[in-house]
Order: sequence, then structure tokens, then C-alpha cells
Amino acid sequence: MSGRAKFRVGLVQMSATPDPDQNLERAVQHVRRAKQRGADLVALPELFRSQYFCQREDHALFDLAEPIPGPTVERLSAVARELGVALLAPIFERRAAGVYHNTVAVIERDGSLAGIYRKMHIPDDPLYFEKFYFTPGDLGFRSFRLHAGRVGVLVCWDQWYPEAARLTALAGAEVLVYPTAIGWHPGEKQEFGEAQHDAWKTIQRAHAIANGVYVAVPNRVGLEHGDVRGDRVEGPGIEFWGGSFVADPFGRVLAEASTEREEVLVAEVDPHEVERTRRHWPFLRDRRLDAYGPITRRYLDQSGSEE
Repeated sequence: MSGRAKFRVGLVQMSATPDPDQNLERAVQHVRRAKQRGADLVALPELFRSQYFCQREDHALFDLAEPIPGPTVERLSAVARELGVALLAPIFERRAAGVYHNTVAVIERDGSLAGIYRKMHIPDDPLYFEKFYFTPGDLGFRSFRLHAGRVGVLVCWDQWYPEAARLTALAGAEVLVYPTAIGWHPGEKQEFGEAQHDAWKTIQRAHAIANGVYVAVPNRVGLEHGDVRGDRVEGPGIEFWGGSFVADPFGRVLAEASTEREEVLVAEVDPHEVERTRRHWPFLRDRRLDAYGPITRRYLDQSGSEE
């Protein structure tokens, strides 16, 4: 069995103010708390540096984007180097004029940039107008070999897709980390809120089970109106439901945050547990690669051709 050591994953569940610079420094303080609790790797929520601006379509908000490397990566790289902790830092990436991505920078504990992941699945729903801002990722599904362990990164809407989890696990990830910004439309919460939250948690626990990996999900928390430096959006906003959690390779929840407040979670990842689980539940062994060709089609009609 593998001799690789256990490592500890820290998740930052935080709310966002209208000031991006203040949010960055608050995130740094949360990273410090996670390190104090023994984290080897700390993940921040999706687009943590601002309130969730995708609640509206506004060309001026492209000014929030930055290159990689850029100010946020430089600040967090210095923190990673100081603390000796790896970081997963979601960034609104400006790749070129007119080309922007929802990206996670993977920063090693020495402050070096280990790589990036660009969000592959881009939603377009009420108050989640991400297709206006983000070009779909073009780097595929990846895992990163960090000092702590093998980590796969996916982002929010990616978490609903079993194909994304599978391919990232097949790339060697022992833990799938999903930086997230998900919540309730306040007008829907009473009728649909419990079912929505349960579905979100269930699908990700299922990814852990189906692939024999850990899953770690840092979400933001609190009611937001997409307020960026005082530019408030009219309307009910989004109540981000927090609920950040870590599940083991059989879907058991090891740590879970509340739905109401900022928290830092820390949980242990054991590569031996990945090995043990996959030996007893060999889903990867029994895959029928010869029969999966149609999965690359959009839809199958009754004759089996694409429609």
C-alpha cells in the first residue's frame, strides 16, 4: 500500500463585502487560522475577492478581472511562502482583451504557481449570468501533484457533472476540491430550499463514492446583492447557503459548516483510505470502456444516433 502521508485540507467559508481589497485581506486572515489548525492545503470560495457580481450583466464589471500572475496571486503566493501552506485561489482571470475565465490558481507552499484550472461548465440562470463574463475553460480536467498530495480542482457548476469528477479522478486526484458560490433565491427558499441544498450535497457525496476520492467544498455564506464598491443591485439578492463540507471516499461527511456564518473547516485526507476503498469497491476496475463511446454525444434518440 502507498506510503504517502496523510494531509489536512482547510476550507474557508466566508462572506464578501463591497470592497475587493478588504475581502482579500479577510481571506488571508482565514488562511492563517486554517494553518494554525494544521492545514497543509487551504481552499477559498469561488470568486471570493468580490461579492458575486454575476447577478447582473454589466460591462464595467470586467474591470474586476486580473491576469495570472497578478495582484491576488502575488499576495497569496507571499502568504503561502510565509506560512508553508498550499493555496487554491479562485480568480476572475483576464486572459486577453475580451477573453475572461473563472479560474483557480494552484499555489504551492513555497509560493510558486503550480498551475491553473479554468471552470469548464458555465451556467446561465436567473442571477447567475456567468456566460456573459466567462469563456469556458480550455485546459481540460486536471490534477496537481502538491507537496501535500494529489489534488483535483473543479468549480461550482462543475460539481453537478459526473463526467468532470470522473476525469479528474482518473487524472490522479485523491481529493476533488470544488470552490463554490451557491445559494438560495430568497423567494424560493421556503418551498424549494431544503431539496436544493440536499441535492447539492448528495451529488458531491456521490462523486466521492463513485470515484473513491475525498471531496472538499468551500462555499460562501450570507445575503449578497452583487455590491461592488457600493454599486448595489436592486432585488432580493442571493442567500449563499454556506454548508461547506468534506466527505471521505465512501461519502461520509467528516466536517461540515453551518449555513449562516463564516467558518474555517479542517479535515484529514488519508491516501491509504482511497486505496482501501477502491480495493473493496472497485468501480474503476469494472468500467466498460468498450461501451461508453456514446457518452460524447449530446443526446441519443431511440435508434442510438445523435439528435
